Amino acid sequence: MELIVYLAGQIHDDWRNQLKEKADGMQLPVTFVGPMENHERSDNIGEEILGQQPNSILKDEAASKFNNLRTRILLRKSDVVIALFGEKYRQWNSAMDAATAIALNKPLILIRPASLHHALKEISEKAQVTVETPDQALAALSYIFEE
Repeated sequence: MELIVYLAGQIHDDWRNQLKEKADGMQLPVTFVGPMENHERSDNIGEEILGQQPNSILKDEAASKFNNLRTRILLRKSDVVIALFGEKYRQWNSAMDAATAIALNKPLILIRPASLHHALKEISEKAQVTVETPDQALAALSYIFEE
């Protein structure tokens, strides 16, 4: 059995690569998918496809259409969603992806530090598992495959 795992969260550091490398080291039978990690491409995809937009608001709206298309397809194909919330960045997309996973009845592993417990209490209550670190999320995935 192999699982498709959608990694929701900010794209400003390499948390996904670290998690993927550890999963490889654990030999977990998973395929990771997620949002476009190239921030510049994510911001510019609307203009790359539709052409130059007249202002920054319309540029953002055009890009969001293609990013939402990608997210919708990959979230629907996923077996599990891991949503990371951290201290450094505001996590609007993580919240949206976690809520979508809940609405689609996808199992959700929520990663958040204890300091964000109150702010994320409702999402945490809907998640199957809430953990504080990516390593704990990987341990949860690993447990699925134990016999």
